[in-house]
Amino acid sequence: MRIGGVTHSTGYFHWVIFIMALKARALYNFQSENKEEIDIRENEELQLLSEVSLDGWLQGTNSRGQTGLFPASYVEIIQPSRSGSVQVDYPTHHTSYTDTTHHGSYEDDEEDDDDWDDWDDGQSVADEPSGSNGVPHSETKHNYYPRPEYAHRPRPQLERQDSIASGKRGSVVGRNLNRFSSFVRSGVEAFILGDVPQFGRVSENYVIEMGPKGPQWKPNPNSFICSVEEPTKQTKFKGIKSYISYRLTPGHTSSPVYRRYKHFDWLYNRLLHKFTVISVPHLPEKQATGRFEEDFIQKRKRRLVLWMDHMTSHPVLSQYDGFQHFLTCRDEKQWKAGKRRTERDEMVGASFLLTLQIPTEHQDLQDVEERVDTFKAFSKKMDESVLQLSGVVSELARKHLGGFRKEFQKLGGALQNLSHSFQLDPPYASEPLIGALSHTGRTYEIVGEMFAEQPKNDQFRFLDTLSLYQGLLSNFPDIIHLQKGAFAKVKDSQRMSDEGKMEQEEADGIRKRCRVVGFALQAEINHFHQRRLQDFKMTIQHYLKEQIMFYRRVSQELEKTLKMYDNL
Repeated sequence: MRIGGVTHSTGYFHWVIFIMALKARALYNFQSENKEEIDIRENEELQLLSEVSLDGWLQGTNSRGQTGLFPASYVEIIQPSRSGSVQVDYPTHHTSYTDTTHHGSYEDDEEDDDDWDDWDDGQSVADEPSGSNGVPHSETKHNYYPRPEYAHRPRPQLERQDSIASGKRGSVVGRNLNRFSSFVRSGVEAFILGDVPQFGRVSENYVIEMGPKGPQWKPNPNSFICSVEEPTKQTKFKGIKSYISYRLTPGHTSSPVYRRYKHFDWLYNRLLHKFTVISVPHLPEKQATGRFEEDFIQKRKRRLVLWMDHMTSHPVLSQYDGFQHFLTCRDEKQWKAGKRRTERDEMVGASFLLTLQIPTEHQDLQDVEERVDTFKAFSKKMDESVLQLSGVVSELARKHLGGFRKEFQKLGGALQNLSHSFQLDPPYASEPLIGALSHTGRTYEIVGEMFAEQPKNDQFRFLDTLSLYQGLLSNFPDIIHLQKGAFAKVKDSQRMSDEGKMEQEEADGIRKRCRVVGFALQAEINHFHQRRLQDFKMTIQHYLKEQIMFYRRVSQELEKTLKMYDNL
C-alpha cells in the first residue's frame, strides 16, 4: 500500500524519500513581521519545503539558514529535477498508519466513509435512483466541519499564477502582507497589479451593464427554474451503503436527473473556487446524527429548493458550464468528461475577472467607494437583524413544539378533571355541562397539537430563508475586502506616479483593473437587493397567510366548543 511518499508492506516499512531540490527565486524583498516569517531578498535563492502554498504563503529556508513563511506571490518557483531520488529502508514491526488527512466525519452525509465510491466507480448517472453517481472523495473531505469553512477553499492553480509575478516590473506597489487577507488569498491582488496571466482565447464572457440603479449583471437570455423533489433513500453494495437521492428537473430540459448531497457539495466547491466576487449561496448544513430521519430529510429538501432557486436566478451562476453539466448530464462517459473539464477550468478566482465585460460609462472611484461603504454598513446591520430574527423565530418554533403544546394539554387535562368531579354528586350533576366541559378539555388538547404541527407550515420556512441569507451575508465581508484592497492599490499607485516612482501608464492599468472589480461588486450588490426584496416579500406574505389560517382554525375549534354551552 502506498500513502503519500511512503510504501507500506506487512511487518515492514519501506520508506521512499524523494530528496528533491525544491527551489525558488525571490522576486521582491520581504521583511518578516513575526517569528513565523523570514526575510527574503530580491534574487535570493530559497529552499522550499513544499511548492504548495497555504493561503498564499510558502514555507522554506533562505540563504542565511532561516526557515519560515514568506508570500508565494513574492517568489518564482524553479522547477526541480527528480533525478536526485534516494530510497531508504527502515525495518519496523508496526503496520498501522494513520492518514492525518482523514478528519473525523459527520454521520449525516453518506460520502464520509466512501473512499472507494467516486464518480468513476462504473456507476452510470443514468441509473439513478437505483444507483449513484459519485464525487472524488478528496473533493469533499474538508467539508466535514460545520460552515463557515466554506469561505476559503484551497486554490492551487491560482496560487501558482500568483507565483509567476514578472520580475521585469520597474516598480512595485506595496503588497498586502496579511496572510489571512482574502485580497491576497483570492489572487485579486495579483489581478490588480497585472500579475495574472492573460489567456489568448477566453471562451466565457459575462456582461455587466448599466441599469436604473447602477451596474447589474446582464440577465441570462435562457433563464429557467429547477425543481428539487422526491428525496428517496437508496442503497448500494447489497444494502451496506445508504444515501438519499433527489430528483432534479430543470425547466429548460424537462429531463430529470438524480443527485446526492455529495454531488451538490462537489458543485458548491467548484463555485467557490471560480467565482471570487459573487456571493455563492451556502448549501444546507450537515448534521451529526439522524440523517435518515424524516424531519431532517424534509428540512434539507426545503433548503435545497431555496438554494436551487437562488442558483437559477443568478445571471452568472445559472450560466456556469459546471452548473449546467450538473443539472443536465445523464450519460456516464459524458459526465466524467464534463466533470474533469470543469475541474481543469483555468478561469477561476482572479482569472474569472478576465471574463467580465464592463460598461464604458465612467465611474468616479470615490463614488464607488462610498457606495461600497454604504452597502457594507447595510449588510452588517442586516446580518445582525437576520441573526436576531432567526433566534426569535427559532424560540417561537421551540415553544410551539414543546411549551405551548404542553400548556394547552395541561389546560385540557384540568378541564377534563373538572368535568369528572362534577359527576361525583349525581343529584346535582348536569350531563350537558359535564359533556361540554369534557369537550372543552379535548378541544384544548387538539389546539395544543395544532400548535405543535404549525411550525412546519410557516416558521420552518421562515427559518429556511433566514438561514440562506445568513450565508449570503457572511460572504460579503470578504468580497468587500477585495474591493477595499483594490482601492488601496489605486491610491498607492497614483501616489507613486506623482512621486515619479511609477509610470503613469502602469498606474492607469491598476486603476482600470480596479474598475473591473468595482463593477462586479456593484452588480452583485444590485442582484442581492433584487433577490432580497422578492424573497422577504414572499416569505413574510407566506408566514402571515399561514398564521391567519392557523388562528382561524383555532378559532373555529373554539367556536364549535362555545356553542355547546348555549342550551344548557
